[in-house]
Amino acid sequence: MKRITETKEAAQQPVADGKEGGVTGQIALPFAHRPRFGRSDFVAAPSNAAARGWVLDAEAMWRWPEGRMALWGESGTGKTHLLSVWAARHGAPVIEGRRLNEQDVANLFHEGGFRALALDNADQVREEADLLHLINLVRERRMALLMAGRASPARWRVSLPDLASRLRATSSVPIGQAEEELLRRLFLRLLAERQMVVAQPVTEWLLRRLPRNAGAIRDMAARLDQAALASGEKVTRALAAGVLETLLEEDATRS
Repeated sequence: MKRITETKEAAQQPVADGKEGGVTGQIALPFAHRPRFGRSDFVAAPSNAAARGWVLDAEAMWRWPEGRMALWGESGTGKTHLLSVWAARHGAPVIEGRRLNEQDVANLFHEGGFRALALDNADQVREEADLLHLINLVRERRMALLMAGRASPARWRVSLPDLASRLRATSSVPIGQAEEELLRRLFLRLLAERQMVVAQPVTEWLLRRLPRNAGAIRDMAARLDQAALASGEKVTRALAAGVLETLLEEDATRS
């Protein structure tokens, strides 16, 4: 899978040990965690069943009206993951919508060699004309285009009449809020990705108290990892409680 206009992955650095006054401490250096977007890593659940039906069926994309489909749902529901699975299956380049520009699109189509294209965060494209140009190019060449955004394309805020018309004609399928079992499996997978060993009583304690959305689950896994690196200790209930308290306080401040 080829990802276009993607920032370079930060170099991974080991955790440094420091000794001062006979005390050994660890400095938590930034690690570039890369989530796994393979087919086997996707957590199937009723909330994403409709999206899986339209996207994972090998022949489904040729039945999409106008050759376009959009996945939509809140942050953390698995849109990027499902889009990436589809792109890998069909050899489709993946474009990051927030960095979409006409020159990159021109270069991509000049290289050619693909019949499908994926656009992540399509509702966050900076220049409407660039999105319209991309949609028109895909349509002219009879390609398939899969987009992902937080709302149905018909609800994206655009001012260009032609783009608004194209978006209204784009079929879309939602990914709903994650179920309890999906959140549990997602949390365990995220911990495993980071090679974290957390006792079941601690994970169960956290799952009972975390906000019921995938975004909070992802945030918690990342914060736990950082806290464990900084302390140089395993994840205990006390450490987890401190991380959870900070997360909930920040959520309350934002709301």
